[in-house]
Amino acid sequence: MERITWDQYFMAQSHLLALRSTCTRLAVGATIVRDKRIIAGGYNGSIAGGAHCIDEGCYVIDGHCVRTIHAEMNAIIQCAKFGVPTEGAEMYVTHFPCLHCCKAIIQSGIRAVYYAQDYKNHPYARELFEQAKVRIEHVPFNKEILSLLQK
Repeated sequence: MERITWDQYFMAQSHLLALRSTCTRLAVGATIVRDKRIIAGGYNGSIAGGAHCIDEGCYVIDGHCVRTIHAEMNAIIQCAKFGVPTEGAEMYVTHFPCLHCCKAIIQSGIRAVYYAQDYKNHPYARELFEQAKVRIEHVPFNKEILSLLQK
């Protein structure tokens, strides 16, 4: 068996995190990495102890579910909660970050974002990442890497 790359390893972690998502519209996972070490992970879902979309349905306002916290935000908040600095870290996320997550990523000091799938890629998010000198890179992911039955 051939070893997977670091990018594929961390992207696999994000896809595993997405399996914990409680969103019925889109399962997203995010992994924050510094020096080839995972420092935090998040998935989209409700606040701790709150009602979940999988149980009660989405709470949609203006086309957006307001019940969930996005995976990127959950990962950044986890770092804040436990006092783990994000300055200079990298983020691996299953889908291109929304505009709000883009701004949080920039403000948290994350220097690179690797995403597996395009998803409503907002041109202003790309512009903000470029202005902030945050590297963004599409890293296609083969979900078969997650198979435990590899030859």
